[in-house]
Amino acid sequence: MGKLDGKVAVISGAGQGVGRGIALALASEGASVAVLGRTEAKLAATCELLRGRGVKAEPFVLDVLDTERIPALVEQIAERFGRIDILVNNAYTGCYGPLLSLSDEQFRKGFDSGPFAAFAFMKAAHPYLKENDGGVIVNLVTSAMVRWDLSTYGAYAAAKSALRSLTRAAANEWGRDGIRVNAVAPHAVSPAYARWQDAHPEEAAAFRASIPLGYVGDCEQDIGRAVAMLCGPDARYLTGATVPLDGGQANFG
Repeated sequence: MGKLDGKVAVISGAGQGVGRGIALALASEGASVAVLGRTEAKLAATCELLRGRGVKAEPFVLDVLDTERIPALVEQIAERFGRIDILVNNAYTGCYGPLLSLSDEQFRKGFDSGPFAAFAFMKAAHPYLKENDGGVIVNLVTSAMVRWDLSTYGAYAAAKSALRSLTRAAANEWGRDGIRVNAVAPHAVSPAYARWQDAHPEEAAAFRASIPLGYVGDCEQDIGRAVAMLCGPDARYLTGATVPLDGGQANFG
């Protein structure tokens, strides 16, 4: 018996990396998963892995920048699975670089794919989460929000800081509906991180050395398992929090 048996999770950006790791961890606890992302082949691969763990999994192709599609898609998922208990807002398409190098469009893209997309998902999922009296939302933010030097991370940190504030507000307003809302700030060996590590080995080594636990997290074991805990009964009294999953590197005090 898994701690999430009978639950249905909706996870954006679940075709690879952290999103896939979270999906696998939730499936290991018995949750069925609606797998959302831009690339059909990656979604299909994730679904195959999830079904191998004995749960129902279906792919839904979506670019979260297309926020107008989100309400109808959430309704479709609820009809297909019969319920929605967990929402994980993981997808993000943004930009990095010095502020003066960014166009208004580039800066806005991080907000559109981050807090604006998450807000659309959260509003659309709210009635289903409330209906099941114990729904959970997990939003992915970043330790870049509290980075000692925000150079080149400004647009990313700004969008994620907005998402963190949205998380706290929803926790305050929706607690009476039985909905818990938390954020996690992960470090993980995602495909993007692996490419950066291969291209900049010395910088990557210095980054790892700055993590007290000495390594960058595994997408499933270190990030996904923690998210599964947040979605289950063991975290029933935790809401409105930002949980660093970064091996102790960031100071969220």
